[in-house]
Amino acid sequence: MRNRLFSPLSDMHGMALVLTLLVVAVLTAMVVEFSYGVYISTSSLHNWQTAQRLSLLGKSVINLAAEMISDTNNRLSYTYPGVLEFPATEPVRGFNGSAVIRIEDENAKFNLNTLMYSNGLLNENAYQSLVRLLEALEIDPAIADGLADWIDPDTEPRRRDSEGKAKNGFLDSVDELLLVPGIDRKSYEALLPYVTIYGNGLININGAAVPVLMSLSESIDREMAGRIVQYRGHTPFEKTENIMKVAGFETVGTSLMGRITVKGSAFSVLSTAASGGIRNIIQCVLEMSGNRPVVKYWKER
Repeated sequence: MRNRLFSPLSDMHGMALVLTLLVVAVLTAMVVEFSYGVYISTSSLHNWQTAQRLSLLGKSVINLAAEMISDTNNRLSYTYPGVLEFPATEPVRGFNGSAVIRIEDENAKFNLNTLMYSNGLLNENAYQSLVRLLEALEIDPAIADGLADWIDPDTEPRRRDSEGKAKNGFLDSVDELLLVPGIDRKSYEALLPYVTIYGNGLININGAAVPVLMSLSESIDREMAGRIVQYRGHTPFEKTENIMKVAGFETVGTSLMGRITVKGSAFSVLSTAASGGIRNIIQCVLEMSGNRPVVKYWKER
């Protein structure tokens, strides 16, 4: 008897099995790909819807902050404290997530653009204040010269190579500091919490931090600046003249008139809303115009 390993019939059955498995594999891949595509599309749609809801929520939170700023500004003769942060508990019905508002008085910071008058001449008082601020923060005070060259309209350098790529114009953003020769990332991050380009240039003693208060006069050391912080913690300054009630400021306080204020004119607002792993952040600056704040800067991400 002839012993054959394969017969034509068995060959056909084998090929049929292979084809069947191949078809099943292709169909399975198509089903998996389709299911994955549906999942991705559904997930993307859900994420987009969540992002849109958070964006609308963030804008509503900014409007709420604007109303708070307007109400406080119209009712009180002073702004206190310098920074206010609080959660917006269930800002809308059924919202499953978190929302936080941070309001910061820009007048509690040193305005970098006050270094120069509008006619291009150096504001010596502001320049000396910046030098003192840098020294209080243990940052190279020569940065003041580099920044002055960045802003002033002339081409005469105050320090080596500071006019080569100078803007020769006022700062449009605090982030511009990173472009100023002599300012590295470390110096920028150390200086950032204490400087601004918004507000009327007056320092609000109800919110200014110790280094900013020290920048006001060479007569104000860290201890004296601390007394201002301690005093306003119990009684906010309602008038600039009240600074003379702080021990040691009976005479120094007089020299600060015209350079300090007790009320903010510009406020930065940060709204952070998160839900389902998605976060929306809105940063804006609101500046008082009459009795209402107007938007001077807006960034959403």
